[in-house]
Amino acid sequence: MQPERNDEKGASLAVVLPLAVTGFVVAAGCWTLFAVAGMHMRADLGLSSLQFGILLAMPMAGSALLAIPAGLAAQRYGAREVMLLCLCGLAVCMGILLLTSTFTGYLVAAAGLGLAGGFYSAGLQFVVSHCDIRRLGLVLGVFGAGVTGVGFNYYLVPLFHEAFTWQGVPLAYLITLLLVIALLLMLTDATGEDYGARERSAAEILGVIRKGRNLPLCLYFGLVAGSFFALALWLPDFISGQYGLSPDTGARLAQWFVIPGAVAQIVGGGLADRRGSARVASRSLAVTLIALFVLSYPPMSLVITGVEKPLVVEFALPVSMESALVVMLGIAMGAGMGSLQRMVILANRQEASLFAGVLLVSACGVAFVLPVLFGAANQWLGVRTAVFMILFVLISTSLVFFSRQVRRQERKTLLHPGI
Repeated sequence: MQPERNDEKGASLAVVLPLAVTGFVVAAGCWTLFAVAGMHMRADLGLSSLQFGILLAMPMAGSALLAIPAGLAAQRYGAREVMLLCLCGLAVCMGILLLTSTFTGYLVAAAGLGLAGGFYSAGLQFVVSHCDIRRLGLVLGVFGAGVTGVGFNYYLVPLFHEAFTWQGVPLAYLITLLLVIALLLMLTDATGEDYGARERSAAEILGVIRKGRNLPLCLYFGLVAGSFFALALWLPDFISGQYGLSPDTGARLAQWFVIPGAVAQIVGGGLADRRGSARVASRSLAVTLIALFVLSYPPMSLVITGVEKPLVVEFALPVSMESALVVMLGIAMGAGMGSLQRMVILANRQEASLFAGVLLVSACGVAFVLPVLFGAANQWLGVRTAVFMILFVLISTSLVFFSRQVRRQERKTLLHPGI
């Protein structure tokens, strides 16, 4: 009887997972549309670095507000219905972007793009309900790899901007969203989902979230994933400004952070299934710190008083080395995200959508604050690599506390093996 049930789950997952990943790819593309398009808007509207940072952060703020309500709604009314509702909302936002031409209008549309976060919460519940526990890390990694949709903007926006205007991108996303909605309606139904949960009070929800190691693990994931999203939004502007490149060229180079990082979530989740989430997460964060440490050094000149004349030593990372470190950083952060995500969802499988929302709230909270902080650092300090300095402090703090918690849990398990 059990093999038959596993076969049914495998068959349904073969349909559900590609559709959920496709939806998340498109939603993630909408979510981070301003990462590239925002640079053109910045020039058109004459935005300051701080205003540009706020524009980039608005979709993250929307996601932080919607993630937990979307997860609870998925438990009560069905993940599929919430996914469809979020995709319809994103389609409306694309329509707004086609019609508006003011900074206020763009801010409203940017906040609405936070519905992509609601899709993530519901989509994760949808996938987990069709997944066998032995492949949980791998399946979660495949679903999380939908953030490759961010990389589409690095191609689409420059392509449309050169041929027509960047406003063609919202139209392309609108058409794609309608196609994905149609596919979800035709190829999936609500069967196989566990929904209809009773409505719970805020105190009950907080009690579930605070149980055991849940909250600290969600915060660690949020710091890593939020840093990843914020950097994905900021890198096109950083690369183009640091090396005097065009915005479109900076966007094309930034894809080498996002796409390898997204794919690395699959590797991180798969390795966590085999070797344990804590080990994979710790090593991934250590590699992340190495890359951030090197990237933190700004271009500088050192003047040495010589015997006959002063000697000037120039230090600056070439584009090739910067690109290699950015790839290394993306892969390490992606593997860390995949392993930490598995760690949380495995411990709370029955509450997958709720904890997907908590994970997203923590990630989007960080991703909302960081672009504003990056913009302020650029405007007030005038050092572009301060971005990596800020991230180095955040990730190193996370690694210290995460390692302490893992060691504490290991000692507890050794002393009380039955617990």
